[in-house]
Amino acid sequence: MGILNILGLSVLVAIPAAAADPRQAFLQLIARQKVPLDGRAVDPLTESGFSRWTFSYAADADQRVPGIGERPVSATKLPVVIVLHGTGGTKEGQSPLLHQLSKAGFAAVAIDGRYHGARTKAGTGSLEYQQAMLATFRTGKEHPFLYDTVWDVMRLIDYLGTTDWADTSRIGLIGFSKGGMETYLAAAVDPRIKVAVPCIGVQSFQWALDHDSWQSRAGTFQLALDTAAKDEGLIGKPGAEFLSHFYDKVAPGIHSAFDGPSMLPLIAPRALLTINGAIDPRTPMPGLQLCLDAAKTAYDSHPDRFHSIIEEDTGHKVNADALAEAVKWFGKWL
Repeated sequence: MGILNILGLSVLVAIPAAAADPRQAFLQLIARQKVPLDGRAVDPLTESGFSRWTFSYAADADQRVPGIGERPVSATKLPVVIVLHGTGGTKEGQSPLLHQLSKAGFAAVAIDGRYHGARTKAGTGSLEYQQAMLATFRTGKEHPFLYDTVWDVMRLIDYLGTTDWADTSRIGLIGFSKGGMETYLAAAVDPRIKVAVPCIGVQSFQWALDHDSWQSRAGTFQLALDTAAKDEGLIGKPGAEFLSHFYDKVAPGIHSAFDGPSMLPLIAPRALLTINGAIDPRTPMPGLQLCLDAAKTAYDSHPDRFHSIIEEDTGHKVNADALAEAVKWFGKWL
């Protein structure tokens, strides 16, 4: 099921396995009634030609999103790159990249994902994040696995439009692992994102389910998955069939209508750079190749706007040389 927002009212709608318009279906699924942004920012600390600050804004009636930013001191509006962390990460963990982007001439901002960082009681992610996923499995409320952070990114772009330093005609987005998946999903449905760099996140969930290659990805939320299986009386460890059922409740469509091969092409013709490790078990190469093939077809008329980096002998990480290429990619297209 999905949620269609009509005149401020939330209406349940069915999400088909292969939606005719995955972009609209995804937006219907994540939509909720908008509230005033109520943006708040602490006066920036300026040092050595760079300004650093903290900010927050309302994503919806129940959630405020905390963020940090860095930008070079400038009298003009700047292109903005949004940075998304991975499972268990925080916005502060992206500070080195924010500085790298700021030195390259961008305003760079990072936010805490749902149930991570300052959005948890303990100030970290993982346990509370998995507990939230389990609650969604049981109740159908919220979508903390990927989808709700996509909404937060869209609201962040709304917030950037209220500032006097952000050029919202030049928005880029980069994310890692969980953040990489959120990056391609957000870029697929929000055309305001002009450049997308999903890192170690692009994958085909369905290919992994079909070919017994899902264990590493599921390991990032193993506690939630195992507890959900016990809830339903499953004896032993959950397998691909139960994981498919878990996905259908926690992130409807993630292995069908909103899988990588369906969503990546929706970014075209905007600039897209994908970064993956050749031996990353969380993004198995054959499933990744399905996504890249679909994207390549979508970029037939603009082949220079799509590029894929696959780092040899590399698992679930992004090496410094690939990250430098990402910064160059933003420089080229923003």
